[in-house]
Amino acid sequence: MSETPTTPTPPPGTGPGPDAGHGVWSDKHRSAGPDPTRGYGAGSGWASGGTVFAGVLMMVGGILGILNGIAGIAKDDVYARIGTYTYAFNLTTWGWIHLIIGVVVAVTGYGVLKGQGWARGVGVAIAALYIIAYFMFLPYEPIWSVIAIAIGVFVIWALVSDGSDNAARA
Repeated sequence: MSETPTTPTPPPGTGPGPDAGHGVWSDKHRSAGPDPTRGYGAGSGWASGGTVFAGVLMMVGGILGILNGIAGIAKDDVYARIGTYTYAFNLTTWGWIHLIIGVVVAVTGYGVLKGQGWARGVGVAIAALYIIAYFMFLPYEPIWSVIAIAIGVFVIWALVSDGSDNAARA
């Protein structure tokens, strides 16, 4: 008696039946996660593009922070204080705060643009510190402080929501 070779049962979605013709798509993307070119969720093209934009914003915001810091250190009367405020520091002190935070934000933004894994975590922490610093700086530059706070919130969202392979690689 000759044995008839048995063919293995095809995985669901590849053989005849209601899923016929869709097996390649189903099997290929079943474990791959969300398609980065579709949707608005974590790992989508929107979130990945937001991370690049967040890196650019961090670099620009860091450079502006450096310039604010230099201006505050060079002349103590560059910024006019509006009323009294609980978190009143000497403007030279504010200059050093902005200079140091600006350098760290710019370097971290560069790391985000280069796809460094450490830069995402550090970027979230630095963006939170950036928000707090500009909240405390409200009486000196109220309009720019509100804009900087909004930019910091966007940067945190973009860095946390990007679940792409490039962001999780390092």
